[in-house]
Amino acid sequence: MARLLCLLATGLLAPALFAQQVPVVAAAADLKFALEDIAATFQADSGQRVKLSFGSSGTFATQIRNGAPYAMYLSADEDYVLQLHKDGYTRDAGTLYAIGRIVLMAPPSSELAVDGELKGLAEALRAGRIARFAIANPEHAPYGRRAEEALRHAGLWDAIRPKLVFGENVSQAAQFATSGSAAGGIIALSLARAPQMQDQGRYALIPAGWHEPLKQRMVLLKRADATAESFYRYLQAPAARSVMRRYGFVLPDEAD
Repeated sequence: MARLLCLLATGLLAPALFAQQVPVVAAAADLKFALEDIAATFQADSGQRVKLSFGSSGTFATQIRNGAPYAMYLSADEDYVLQLHKDGYTRDAGTLYAIGRIVLMAPPSSELAVDGELKGLAEALRAGRIARFAIANPEHAPYGRRAEEALRHAGLWDAIRPKLVFGENVSQAAQFATSGSAAGGIIALSLARAPQMQDQGRYALIPAGWHEPLKQRMVLLKRADATAESFYRYLQAPAARSVMRRYGFVLPDEAD
């Protein structure tokens, strides 16, 4: 015990203690339920643990540039990863891990007719029955940008814009869309398909051709340790790919 106290006092154990710290993974909010499942099986299989932090991809990219201590970054828009790599913040250009999809979702209490081509939304707008409608903030959330593109494709952007409530990320937009505080919203399919959301409302898949693809890329950052490296590899293994598929993600090598 005396020797341990001496080592602690002199700082000789600091490197070992630092190495045991749990790496923090910055992940796009659409991954909340899927990545929590994967991290749990990763821990069960390997005995290693990662800490997950969910938010908007754009906000995380800014934080990484400002020195945030993340070991790994999973973005809902690959452009953020590619730009960080170009500017020297990552080990390499990373890996495309999924392609996301968006859905129209409305809570059980909403009278909004839910369909993928947004015809019910268009009718409700014409009838003046939409007071609030939720999407993620397009300024920094990729799912918000794709929602805007889909609404523009349907010719609804100008009519719905004054009624929009913006979530900081797509997970918060999903909360707005299902809480009854809005008539509905456009959110990630991966959130709508989560078991925790099954009683929260109705949803319909919006055609992929209505918006730019949500190419989602992950990358190890310069501070990544062996645990982060293991988790990065695990996300590309069959067990993790199966979970991603179950939540509605299209895997890159399975895309049309």
